[in-house]
Amino acid sequence: MTATTFKTMATAAATGAAALLAQPAQAVEIEYWQYFFDARVTAMDQLIEGFQEANPDITVTMTHFPYADYRTKVAAAIPAGEGPDVVQLFYGWLNDYVAANLIQPLPEDVFDPAKIDEEFFPMVQAMKGEDGRYWALPTAVRSLALFYNERLFEEAGIDGPPETLEELLDTAAKLTKKDGAGNLTQVGITAGMTAQDHHWWREGLVRQYGGEPYVDDYQTVNYDSDAGRAALDFYQNLFMNDDPVTAIGFMDEPQAAFKAGRAGMHIDGSFRIGSLADTRGLKWGVAELPSGIDGARSNYSSYWVNAITTKAEGEKYDAAVKFMEYITSDEAMQVWLDVVGELPAKPSVGMTDENAGDPVFGPFIRGLEYAHTTKFANESAQRQLMVEMIERIQLQGMDPAESLSVAAEAEQKILDDYYASN
Repeated sequence: MTATTFKTMATAAATGAAALLAQPAQAVEIEYWQYFFDARVTAMDQLIEGFQEANPDITVTMTHFPYADYRTKVAAAIPAGEGPDVVQLFYGWLNDYVAANLIQPLPEDVFDPAKIDEEFFPMVQAMKGEDGRYWALPTAVRSLALFYNERLFEEAGIDGPPETLEELLDTAAKLTKKDGAGNLTQVGITAGMTAQDHHWWREGLVRQYGGEPYVDDYQTVNYDSDAGRAALDFYQNLFMNDDPVTAIGFMDEPQAAFKAGRAGMHIDGSFRIGSLADTRGLKWGVAELPSGIDGARSNYSSYWVNAITTKAEGEKYDAAVKFMEYITSDEAMQVWLDVVGELPAKPSVGMTDENAGDPVFGPFIRGLEYAHTTKFANESAQRQLMVEMIERIQLQGMDPAESLSVAAEAEQKILDDYYASN
């Protein structure tokens, strides 16, 4: 072998070694699961793309399912060592996921509880465990606001949305229409505990009448009170009086009546913005929830969170932590607001002049400052009790105060049974 040949081979070997070292490590692949909703899928596609550009050694695969199948799929996959490494879940399901060993707490060296307490809106603290660690965090949060039909307001000669509960009743009366037989053809405001009204009643009306719906960190029902009865009287009088301004079940669903232009006002969550924006011919605006006695304001906030599952181990766990950091960043929250219409989970993003002053997003964002998050033991069962409370009044003629007491007793049993076993 000549010196020249040896030199050439050595150079080639060095070049090959350098090229090998310059290549990124073999990609780690993690799975992300969420329920299917067009805007959410679009937003997450965008976030995954941004994350992978910054982390070329990590590949994120997203899977989504119809909402009705979602919880069942998650519960079956993770114990089998399959499915997501990072999963999206409704905040009200957290206790169930922890009890079923489906998720693991977030590492404190990356997700410092004190820093999260300082940087996020207070309602996310419901994601803390008894040891003070966080189990999950949201990219976005939701609150309630009053949607109103601008065309119907103009037609009725109403200048703007109501600012107080008293004005709400007056405005709803002006927007209500009936046919010759006295049947409602247009409601002043929608109603129905199956939608968002059970949240408005609990965390909004009960508090605005001076009460507190629950005590002992939501383990004790407290709305069977003067404030709770006053709040229920206000609500049921919307449809249970001689001149009602609404009807339970009008056009089947409250949001359907508003989208069809048959309801003047509708209380709903910020997640409704996207579907209303796509409703052709509907001209609408948004206002903060009307204030109560002495200007008292209260709102309800909910959210979907992301968590690291117990399936994630080793290098997949490390990748999942990095992904969680990114999708709870300020950058990700602004993307979610722009694409999905759900509110940033941090004041640093939500309370900017541009976002808080936005005519559509602004009322929801400002409502976060006085919002409360109900800690549910069983969200669907607790909601059903509110539905039945109204049905007893409307269909059986039960006294509202009695029906309220029945609901409170039944809900307390749900809470007692849950906390006794957890």
